[in-house]
Amino acid sequence: MDPTALLLSRLQFAFTISFHIIFPAFTIGLAAWLTVLEAMHQYSGKPVYRTLFEFWLKIFGVAFGMGVVSGVVMAFQFGTNWSVLSKMSGPIQGPLLSYETFTAFMLEAGFFGILIFGRPRVPPWFYLFSTAMVALGTTLSAFWIMVNNSWMQVPTGYVLQNGQFVPNDWAQIIFNRVVWVRFPHMLLASYLTGAFCVAATGAWYLLRRTYRAEAHVMLRMGLALAAVLLPVQLFIGHLVGDYVHDYQPAKFAAIEARWHDEQPASEVLIAIPDSSTESNKYAISIPVLGSIIGSMSLTSKEVGLTSFAPQDRPPVAIPFFAFRVMVGCGFVMLGLAWFGTWLGLKHRLDRSRLLLWGIFLSFPLPWIAILTGWYTAEVGRQPWTVYGVLRTADAVTPSLTAAAATASLILFVAVYAFIFSFGTYYIYRLLRAGPAGLGGKPLHVPVPNRPMSLADQVPSHSYLEAGE
Repeated sequence: MDPTALLLSRLQFAFTISFHIIFPAFTIGLAAWLTVLEAMHQYSGKPVYRTLFEFWLKIFGVAFGMGVVSGVVMAFQFGTNWSVLSKMSGPIQGPLLSYETFTAFMLEAGFFGILIFGRPRVPPWFYLFSTAMVALGTTLSAFWIMVNNSWMQVPTGYVLQNGQFVPNDWAQIIFNRVVWVRFPHMLLASYLTGAFCVAATGAWYLLRRTYRAEAHVMLRMGLALAAVLLPVQLFIGHLVGDYVHDYQPAKFAAIEARWHDEQPASEVLIAIPDSSTESNKYAISIPVLGSIIGSMSLTSKEVGLTSFAPQDRPPVAIPFFAFRVMVGCGFVMLGLAWFGTWLGLKHRLDRSRLLLWGIFLSFPLPWIAILTGWYTAEVGRQPWTVYGVLRTADAVTPSLTAAAATASLILFVAVYAFIFSFGTYYIYRLLRAGPAGLGGKPLHVPVPNRPMSLADQVPSHSYLEAGE
């Protein structure tokens, strides 16, 4: 095993998954938002909901396409860079990924076509049903991925036969209690991503003094959803921490930067972890709080990193800082959502330009929280790929050379940069153009024999400038 090839393979996987997760996290929340908009339009008959539906459907289509393309390309590296992992875990991970294809992809691909082409051709109730099925498909996709990853975090329901992890209890794999805290955590994170993107778009339009009716709906609904979901997400996050505490104590110690066993344990709010001295520099700690967080006790003993062999310890700096960035983003979003919702109830939100700027600039926060959460989970799992049974160094393709790993990393970066550049620019054009169908302008309906006619709704550059 070439150490350089291993490092480059890890960097490549970190890059590709960080890029890919941006789009599912957005489209899962956006699909649910589209379902709500369509239901409210059919119930109330208000055209503003139809206008917003058509507007966000176009953005969903672009983001969904980018997620599919980046996901397909990402899967190749399991065979090229991680062949030992693929061989050993294939009997479990292969079926789980197939279940995603047969359930999630089938729903998404089939019913998304109805969303694009079918409104004038199907009854309203079936169109709403199709929207809900797309939302269900995105949710099932997240579910199967989380089942897959949770098995790697806490492997269960298998036996080792002929060098492979062979399932002997699918119910234990799928219904593992770890899945049922991690999956809701990811699902709520996706809903919050959609909520803040919608609210930020509404704030942007109010700051530009355009599309005021649509902006108020986006701002009000986005902030209200976030205000309700964020406290729930914080609670679910605590449950995720409980599973880490119970099943991955070395990761938990790294997140806390706790080097030595403590009873009762303090909580390190901020510090600079120093692995060479196995200590923290410039630490700010709160006594006893670590025991309360870890075990809900005032006197519990909490394990430190020195209780584990050096080769079994995860890196400390990345999980420690990433976790605190994630929590910090959560509390900033909570403050914005609660304060914005309170001002909205008093009909004063559009007069607070400072808060509107804050909401507009907050749109990256959900993605930052998701990425740092994943960095905490994945880096904290090291040195294991399948926790406790397969080390990362043993999972890489044995014949992989540093030159081959470098070439594939460059290729992935180039392909993803191309996808991201054009996709982001196209979404920016859609957002800048604003909701379609204003002022009595009829909504354009794409036709099946010209799928890219959906793109005809993006106005030309001159129209964009005229609309400022």
